[in-house]
Amino acid sequence: MSRSSIPALLFAFLPLSLPTLYGESSPPNIILLYADDLGYTDLSCQGSDYYRTPNIDRLAKEGMTFTNAYAAAANCAPSRASLMTGLYTPRHGVFTVGNSDRGKAAHRRLIPTTNKTVLTRTLPTMAQILKNAGYRTAVAGKWHLSDDPIPYGFDTNFGGLKWGAPKSYFSPYRNPKLKDGPKGEHLPARLATDLCHWIRNAEEKNERFFVYFPFYSVHTPIQARADLTAKYNGKSGTHHRNAKYAAMVEAMDLAVGQILDLLDELKLASNTLVVFTSDNGPHGGVSNARPLRGSKGMFYEGGIREPFLVRWPGKIKASTRLATPIHQIDLLPTFAALGKAKAPEKLDGVDLSPLFQGNPIPERSLFWHFPAYLQGYGKDLGSPFEHFRTTPCGVVRHGEWKLIEYFEDGALELYNLREDPSEKQNRSAEKPQVRDELHRLMKSWRSKTQAVVPRKKNPKFEHNKGSN
Repeated sequence: MSRSSIPALLFAFLPLSLPTLYGESSPPNIILLYADDLGYTDLSCQGSDYYRTPNIDRLAKEGMTFTNAYAAAANCAPSRASLMTGLYTPRHGVFTVGNSDRGKAAHRRLIPTTNKTVLTRTLPTMAQILKNAGYRTAVAGKWHLSDDPIPYGFDTNFGGLKWGAPKSYFSPYRNPKLKDGPKGEHLPARLATDLCHWIRNAEEKNERFFVYFPFYSVHTPIQARADLTAKYNGKSGTHHRNAKYAAMVEAMDLAVGQILDLLDELKLASNTLVVFTSDNGPHGGVSNARPLRGSKGMFYEGGIREPFLVRWPGKIKASTRLATPIHQIDLLPTFAALGKAKAPEKLDGVDLSPLFQGNPIPERSLFWHFPAYLQGYGKDLGSPFEHFRTTPCGVVRHGEWKLIEYFEDGALELYNLREDPSEKQNRSAEKPQVRDELHRLMKSWRSKTQAVVPRKKNPKFEHNKGSN
C-alpha cells in the first residue's frame, strides 16, 4: 500500500454537497431505530439460527443491508453522542460511560483522559437540525446523554433521561419520564405504543416527523416476557442459546413490528426512511457476535461492527447488500441531506444517500479513539487482557485493513478484515508498510481532531498485579 493510495483525511470536513439524488420530491419522514447492546449476529437476518426477528428481517428484505457498518465506540454513551452530532469522540469528549478510570487502579498503567458524561449543548444534534427544517421530533427510550433530551431538539420525550438501563422492563417502570401501563406491561411495547400514538397525531396534522427510538432493549437487566422465553427453552443455535435473551430480542422485534404496521396502515411507508442499527456489540455474558471477535467494550469487530438496515420503498432497492464501510456518524449528514436541512459546515460523517441508489462515495478511512479503561466481565471474550475488555487505544480502518494501537505500551495489531474477519492473525510484523501507513493516518487524524493520547503514568499501578 503506497502513501498515495490513501487520500489524506479527505473525509474530515467533507461538506454536505453530494446531491440527494431524489430530485425535488418531498423530504421523507425519518425513523431511526437504535438498539442497545445488540450484536452483529443477534438477528436472524444477520445469521443467527436461534433468535427470531421477522419484523427487523423485513427491513432487510425490503431494503439495504450494510455489512461493514460501525458504531462510534464499543459502549453506549460515546456511540450515542457521536450518532447525535455526526462527530468523532474527540470532538465532544464523551469517551465512555461514567468515569474513564474503570477497573482497579493497580491494574491501570496510565492516567486516562477525563470523560464528559453530558453532551455539550452547543453541538447541534440531528434532532435540532431536522426540527429547524420543519420536522416534528420525538425520542422514546434510552437517551443517556443528559437528564432530559428536550433541550437537544426533541419536541416529545417518552422515557428518555440519563439512565443507562431501565429500573424495570415491566410496569411499573419507575421512570419519571414515562407513564406506567397496566401492571406487567413490557417496556418495548409501551415505548412503541406511545410512539405510534405520536406518529398518528403527526400524520393527522400533516406534519413531517423524525422519530428516534433508542430501545433500552436488549441491555441488562435481562427481564424477558415469560411467554416469549418459553418458545426458546430447551433449544439452542450454532452460537446462541440464552432463552431469556432471545425473548428480549423478540420483544424488541415485536415493537419494531408495531411501528412498521402503523406505517402501512397510514400509507406512510413509501415516504418514510427507516434505519435500524445498534450502539455497540453484545454483552459478553448473554450473547456473542461470532464469528466476529470480541463483544461490548472491545474494539475488535464484535464490539463495534453493527447491524445496519435501511428501508425506503421505491427509493432503495429491496434485498440489496453493500460492503462499503460506513460509520454511524454518517447518519446526521445523510438525514440533513434527505431532509433538506441545513447542517453544520464541519462534520466528520458523510452523506450516504448516493449509496442508497447504488452510487459510490469517496473512499475514506474510519477512526475510533478510546483513551479510557473498561474493566472486564468474564473470560473467553476474545480479549488479550487479563483485567480489561480494553485498555486505552486508537483504531483506524481503511479498505480491508484495520490497525489497533494500544497506548499503554504502543503495541500495534494489524488485521485484514476481508481475509480474516475474526481477527485471528495479527499481521503487523508481516506487513510493515501497511502497518506504518495506517499508523501515520491515525496520528494525522489525531492531530486534526486534537485527540488526546494519555501518556502520564499511574503511580498506583503495581507491575506484578497489573501485567496483562
